[in-house]
Amino acid sequence: MKFYIASEEDILSGKITDIYFERAEQTLKHLGISNVKVRMEIHSYGLPEGYKWAVFAGLEEVLRLFEGKPVDIYAMPEGTLFKEIEPVMIIEGNYLDFGVFETAFLGMLRHSSSIATKAARIKSLAMDKTVLFFGLRALHPAIAPMADRSAYIGGCDGISGAFDREYFNIEPSGTMPHALMLVVGDNVKAWKAFDEAMPPSVPRIILSDTFEDERTEALKAAELLKDRIYGVRLDTPSSRRGNFRKIIQEVRWTLNIHGYNNVKIIVSGGIDEDDVVNLRDVVDGFGVGTSIAFPPSVDFSADIVEKYVDGKWIPFTKRGKWPGAKQVYRCGPTPDHDVITLLDGKPPSSDCRPLLVKYMENGKLIRSLPSIKEIREYVLQQLKKITQQ
Repeated sequence: MKFYIASEEDILSGKITDIYFERAEQTLKHLGISNVKVRMEIHSYGLPEGYKWAVFAGLEEVLRLFEGKPVDIYAMPEGTLFKEIEPVMIIEGNYLDFGVFETAFLGMLRHSSSIATKAARIKSLAMDKTVLFFGLRALHPAIAPMADRSAYIGGCDGISGAFDREYFNIEPSGTMPHALMLVVGDNVKAWKAFDEAMPPSVPRIILSDTFEDERTEALKAAELLKDRIYGVRLDTPSSRRGNFRKIIQEVRWTLNIHGYNNVKIIVSGGIDEDDVVNLRDVVDGFGVGTSIAFPPSVDFSADIVEKYVDGKWIPFTKRGKWPGAKQVYRCGPTPDHDVITLLDGKPPSSDCRPLLVKYMENGKLIRSLPSIKEIREYVLQQLKKITQQ
């Protein structure tokens, strides 16, 4: 038996690729074509239905992939909101030096950007309410760090991986599982033990729907912990849910009339965008799992758009794509004001700034990378501008 996961060495060596890239390499060598300098563009010509923008994520991993390899890389800063057709990255170099890595770098960008985009959409709808990502159990554990990182970049206020402190210097967020109460056999005994066992820094958010009515358990938890309780979490299964909004309102009313107005209500269990819109005025936060972990795909593709011939770059690509390596200028607060030009084109006006900047030269990083917290703040600032429109 084994874990079916790729090692870092396998990824960096190009072993993790689609076979047709290896066959293309073998064929080019057979023809004696060993030095064709190209520019390959990464873009999405079709975002998920209803999406007007997406969040670019995964850049750091791609730069790690190409570190020490003879390529130049231009890219949007990680966390940039972009529209379809806009290039998010350009790889420049001899095709044989990077072509076999297309499977890997597209997978990195596509998966990270899809999770970050869904997280950003939910966070923008939740407005000032807390959004916690609880989706690791929906994914293969080998990619748990990538998923937590992407969800946090997209705007989630908390991520749940126990490893997050080590990987990202972020204190993981979480409450308690139903298994705790079931193993103990008594909800009040379990809550009391949790309060005694956890350090003061851990918020006392009590899961209050295991054995009894949500209203009953929420009030019991508040009366047990008094001023130490931070909130209650309702994870009511669909078979018992009925009208979830009315259940939440009933719990809120009951807590309030007993003097527990300060106890927050967090909801989880199959939460998606429609649920956020429907519940955001009656809850204090959302625990979101599968809808972020398994989001609609931001469908990136990689296409050669220029070849270097006789000392100059020549626009050259397949049908259905725009030839020529491109620059994207942001000429306003949001992607709605973007203008696409050729890579060496002039800015439309002095108010426009280029989004694609050079990150790597001949395999060497030439620009410092922001922290995960800085990327998240960059995303949130853009989301504010979109919601203000």
